[in-house]
Amino acid sequence: MESFQVGVDIGGTFTDCVVITDKGDLIAAKSPSTPPHFAQGMLNSMAAAAERIGLPFDQFCARIKVLTHGTTVGTNTLIQRRGSRVGLITTKGHEDIIHIMRGSRGIDSRHLNQLVHFPESQKPVPIVPKRYIRGVSERVDCMGDVIVQLNEKEVERCVDELLLLGVESFAVCLLWSFKHPQHELRIKEIIRKRAPKLFVSCSVELAPKWGEYERLTATALNAYIGPVTSNYLRQLVEQLKKTGYKHPLQITSCGGGSISVDRAIEAPLLTLDSGPVSGVTASQYLGQLIGCPDIITTDMGGTSFDVGIIAGGRPAYNSIANVAQYEYFIPKVDIQAIGSGGGSLARVDAVTHALRVGPESAGADPGPACYGKGNTSPTVTDADVVLGYIDPNNFLGGRIKLDREKSLQAVGKVAAEIGLSLMETAAGIAKIAEFKMADIIRKTTVEKGLDPRDFTVFAFGGAGPVHAGVFARELGVRKVLIPLNRIASTWCAFGAATADILHVHERVEIQSSDFDLARVNRVLADLSSKAMSQMKSDGVKSSSVELSFSIDMRHRGQINEVEVELPASFFHRSSRLTQTTLEQLTQAFYQRYESIYGKGSSYGSAKLEMVTFRLRARSATPALKLLRKTRRKPSASASARTGFRSVYWSDIGKATKTPIFDGSLLSFGQQVNGPAVVETTDTNIVVQPKQVLHVDALGNFELHFGS
Repeated sequence: MESFQVGVDIGGTFTDCVVITDKGDLIAAKSPSTPPHFAQGMLNSMAAAAERIGLPFDQFCARIKVLTHGTTVGTNTLIQRRGSRVGLITTKGHEDIIHIMRGSRGIDSRHLNQLVHFPESQKPVPIVPKRYIRGVSERVDCMGDVIVQLNEKEVERCVDELLLLGVESFAVCLLWSFKHPQHELRIKEIIRKRAPKLFVSCSVELAPKWGEYERLTATALNAYIGPVTSNYLRQLVEQLKKTGYKHPLQITSCGGGSISVDRAIEAPLLTLDSGPVSGVTASQYLGQLIGCPDIITTDMGGTSFDVGIIAGGRPAYNSIANVAQYEYFIPKVDIQAIGSGGGSLARVDAVTHALRVGPESAGADPGPACYGKGNTSPTVTDADVVLGYIDPNNFLGGRIKLDREKSLQAVGKVAAEIGLSLMETAAGIAKIAEFKMADIIRKTTVEKGLDPRDFTVFAFGGAGPVHAGVFARELGVRKVLIPLNRIASTWCAFGAATADILHVHERVEIQSSDFDLARVNRVLADLSSKAMSQMKSDGVKSSSVELSFSIDMRHRGQINEVEVELPASFFHRSSRLTQTTLEQLTQAFYQRYESIYGKGSSYGSAKLEMVTFRLRARSATPALKLLRKTRRKPSASASARTGFRSVYWSDIGKATKTPIFDGSLLSFGQQVNGPAVVETTDTNIVVQPKQVLHVDALGNFELHFGS
């Protein structure tokens, strides 16, 4: 009996489902997201996939061997500020850390005006008001030695006070607790005795790292979203059992793989940004198959535009994330996002009288004006409909009918305000969004010491292939790849379905050169033991676990580190680092440092420091065999042409009669010359003038640029 690997990703507008059969066939389905009851949207998308396969829903669920889910519940809880009432317990004298924040207030260089001119920024509304914060007597020094024992009577009193105030979860973060976790764990025991059902988040179990503010913020955010996310996941597990699904549910994580649902319930912070990260995971997998190690991933959905980097076959990682101006520690694949999706709203600025696009979005409800749900403001999708990029009668393969007249009215209203023609305004909306996308990609790559022209852009998401021809051309990249034909719009769900089980373990152990080899090996061995124990609890065989290590290093006296990976040859479960490999690691640091900050920027005479040791423990999902075509068809593609329609092209400044192609009828070796539009069931590829679209052996669409 045939079985399935299934990935489901919930986006702001649509919920995507991808099914992989034992034979390697791919089935994709989409369904509108259903906020605030997202589980229903997930089940709806799975039901749509079952219908495409031709199976009753219960039989389909019974045949699923792996189900991996990317959830946005935690993200939405933070954005909408609907988290729980958190009681925070910390070391006495340090109660105001989360309110003091960093001097930048969580504003980065991409918001230069707010960074330079403080009156243009303000601190966020506190996720933990001061009345819910208590300090307790205890103190541990930077070496992990206890200076003041934990006052348990004081802890009991503080817990009782917070419970009387109605707190719904607890965050526990003490000074230097990552060097001596016993005090935090004892506080957790005291809370459990008094309130066994309340969610408790301890910093030593989530972010055992040096950096008091970011560690405390991570702990508080985890407690803030914990009750909502954990309740959602528990209810989802129960609903899936009723459908006939028999195996443990996996949840995608921001680290670039999946974790067990039990771990996600304990640490829901790991699920933030996991959806966009799944797109990077899928791109890394496909890049390995086609020999493309350097990739810029671009995911344009209904709400946001997300960018990831894969250099040398490895995703770019970050250990600090930012949400709602709060910086926090979490090991994650580095994703940069802007509010520039298909649902991004266009408006005329009241002061400058300039056209603005985003970051505000119409979301799934009411959605763009063409959805006919009451929104009268134009969005990027409405501009695409007006320009002719999207056929209102063939949106999502005809499953949803769009109202072109409402798009015309919405864009026309803005056109009248700025004094441009209808088509010029629609083209302006699209171009502003596209240039914002090019700008965020350029900043993301250059900040890492990378040149975007050396990369291939992978364009996916429902709206990504529509606009990739413009934003990629602005970057001067080699080519654009729209992955696996119609799977492109559900690429993050494909990434979820193919995600490896992954756990990331970290430990801060600051030491200066000359490094103590025995101490380094001891830390690596401890991390290895912890990782193998976690995998065993997940039911993973030790023989299938792959370990990879990295160390955050810096010049002594600096406050920021760079991550240096240890090649697989450096360390194996049965061997240890040697003095020679330790010296090679030092040279690897200098190379990595200069690749980011420029040749000659490192200082060889200065002492170095190791700060954070990191282990990524991975267990691969069942191997997927994608079907390659072996017979190349003639390049002529007229047989796939379904007709013509009027499309406005800003490069030539007018609408022309443009050929329309059915993407499912294009085969290996065929090409489409621009201007043209290639339609699939879930997205469109807009081939701009002087661009050429090729189809490769796996069914990927390759967009090449002419002169």
